[in-house]
Amino acid sequence: MKKSFKKVISLGLVLSLMLLMLAGCGKKVEEGVFVIGGSGPLTGGAASYGISVKQGAEIAIEEINEAGGVKVGKEIYQLKLKFEDDEAEKDKAVTAYNSLMDSGVNAIMGNVTSGSTAAIIDLTKEDGILQLTPSGSAQELTKHDNAFRLCFTDPFQGVEMANYAVNESKYMTAGIIYDNSDDYSTGVMESFVNQFEANGGTVVAKESFVGDDVDFTTQLTSIKDKSPDVIFVPSYYQEAAYITTQAAELGMNIPFLGSDGWDGVLAQIVDAADLEGAIFLSPFLASDTAEETVSFVKKYNDKYKAIPDQFAADGYDSVYVIKAAMEKAGTIKNADLIKAMTEISIKGLTGDISFSANGEPNKGAKFIVIENGEYKVK
Repeated sequence: MKKSFKKVISLGLVLSLMLLMLAGCGKKVEEGVFVIGGSGPLTGGAASYGISVKQGAEIAIEEINEAGGVKVGKEIYQLKLKFEDDEAEKDKAVTAYNSLMDSGVNAIMGNVTSGSTAAIIDLTKEDGILQLTPSGSAQELTKHDNAFRLCFTDPFQGVEMANYAVNESKYMTAGIIYDNSDDYSTGVMESFVNQFEANGGTVVAKESFVGDDVDFTTQLTSIKDKSPDVIFVPSYYQEAAYITTQAAELGMNIPFLGSDGWDGVLAQIVDAADLEGAIFLSPFLASDTAEETVSFVKKYNDKYKAIPDQFAADGYDSVYVIKAAMEKAGTIKNADLIKAMTEISIKGLTGDISFSANGEPNKGAKFIVIENGEYKVK
């Protein structure tokens, strides 16, 4: 009887251990490693943004780990990046997020685009995990107290460009071409229109397009007939390249203003003269002579054989922000990391960065002008 009882106990212990092992299979957390989960487009039309963010983050992680890691209280953590491709699509962003959480990430650096970020903000709130988007600019993305943003908001960009148009360049009439299927493009457009008109300007033409359109001659012809002082295009670089090229083909000698999605447009165009004089907003310029920028550009170019854009700088700064939050919190518990976000400040590639209670960054912007096929600070 005793022998049978022992067998039952032994069998129970084995079963218990098996259940524990199975329960632990969903999240394999490495001791002494802090895993940053990221998500963005690595394929598809917006892939340049996701690749840049990922590669910028990788440079920062290499630097930090080589310097000894992150001291959190009495513990030292090495950083690790787990980055998923969401193709800038909302459903795939949710799938990517669930995969990251199943793997046991400690914080979310994402997403890269506004639509994908919007798709997961309620999920990250439910899970109580720190979320920092490097480049998602839609206003709603910081509506929860666990969510922060490194880049400029859509309203900020629209207001800044409208003020620049009227106050600096004295443009009093404007034509606009925007993507009405995209949250980012629509949000920047709306804030630009409101501020431009508040400044005394008049929007004489407002033309829209959808998604992957490549022919903009109809919109441009309509704007050409109105002869505005300037054309504002809040879009990503692919559309900006098509629009400016086709404007040149139509003989339109009208200056262009753009948003931060224009960063990288020179690489997408055949004749740089089509972009001569165009101005857009950006927090980062690779040709800046600041020591930290020169160092980053060299490391990035050595590793990836490319010149980093502002999205790479956003990814880089995002990692250093998370590092600062870990150090300030003294723990890696999410509640403490989230609280620490409003108590830190860093000197980043994209400016001196701190965060307000509503999750927004406090930092300045640069106006970038394209001259002789190069980006220059205006």
